[in-house]
Amino acid sequence: MFKIIRQYVKATDWFYLLMCVCCSVLSVLTLISIGMDNGGFAVDSFTGAITGLGNYRDVLIQAVASLLGISCAVVLSCIDYRGLAKIWPVHVSITWGLVLLTLTHLTIGPVTLGKNPGGTDNYSWIVLGPLSLQPTELAKISFILTFAMHLDNVRERINEPKVLAKLLLHILVPVGIIHIQGDDGTGIVFATIGCMMLFAAGLSWKYILSAIALGTAGLAAILTFFPDQLKGYQVDRIMALWFYPDDPQYRDIMQQQKGGRVSIGSGQIFGNGFFHNDHAYVINAQDDFIFSYLAQCVGFVGCMVVLALLFGIAIRTLATGLRSEDHIGTYICVGVFATMAWQIIINLGMNTMLLPVIGVTLPFFSAGGSSALMMYLCVGLVTSVYMHNKKRLFSD
Repeated sequence: MFKIIRQYVKATDWFYLLMCVCCSVLSVLTLISIGMDNGGFAVDSFTGAITGLGNYRDVLIQAVASLLGISCAVVLSCIDYRGLAKIWPVHVSITWGLVLLTLTHLTIGPVTLGKNPGGTDNYSWIVLGPLSLQPTELAKISFILTFAMHLDNVRERINEPKVLAKLLLHILVPVGIIHIQGDDGTGIVFATIGCMMLFAAGLSWKYILSAIALGTAGLAAILTFFPDQLKGYQVDRIMALWFYPDDPQYRDIMQQQKGGRVSIGSGQIFGNGFFHNDHAYVINAQDDFIFSYLAQCVGFVGCMVVLALLFGIAIRTLATGLRSEDHIGTYICVGVFATMAWQIIINLGMNTMLLPVIGVTLPFFSAGGSSALMMYLCVGLVTSVYMHNKKRLFSD
């Protein structure tokens, strides 16, 4: 057994895996602190006896999902990524089949298809008793694999209009399904993944610049002339942040982001530490705004360490793609890089009041079993590319 472990450590990118594990450890510590702030375990109001996990439920889910994810990443890294791409009918049927089930909005006994967590029009969850799953997180893996194979098959003809139209359709169909679910934040992430993979495959700059111009003009036109095409709360978040941040009309909408910014600033240089009850309150601290809470615990210095870990993981992902001996391995790593990088950028933008809140989690940190598992499956794909190529970019 020890011989197998040594062989695996020697063959894999152990430093890459170590950075990911460090992020998960920090996530669990942060969630423990948040749980303590929110009251800790559930207790009987009369006897004071512990009756349940209470606010530590997120801690257990995150820890279990991360351990399961690490195990899956190790197994996945031992499988040739080319074979995973070739069995696309299997993972497409499973992941997108689950996504389509959420469009039914049915409740049958303990099972709810298309669960809305509340506060938005997002019906992207499947609930089975105490367990919940967001299938679009797993569908990201399938999308990266299938789109990488599609690009590999047409890479010599990518700038031909008919070929490009089919590639764009490959992106727009998943984005459209996710939009129907109401999870536009995830839809944006899917779109950015596809666009970066197209760029890596050699898409002509004339198409790239045209798309940027049309996208910018289209967004401006929608906000100006057709605001009804967006959901009411989406328009309010954009208007409140970018145009009227101090308007009393938008006080409730801006409360989360302003509270997050205060929390970041309260950490100062070295932070206030974990595990005490006088942290500044942050709405949804365990989810989209975990960075704001973490910042007040570890301060500016700790934030720099967290950012170094996150961007180090993203850059090493991209570097692994550059050492791939085939195009499909490169495209897979670019897709994973896009997943990580854009989620990091969007989430940090939300926490620092540079971008409106659109429900994008911080990779490895935000509470959620589906998100944690998805990130480690991505890590497994990248390490598969690393282990099944002979070139060594990070050689000793």
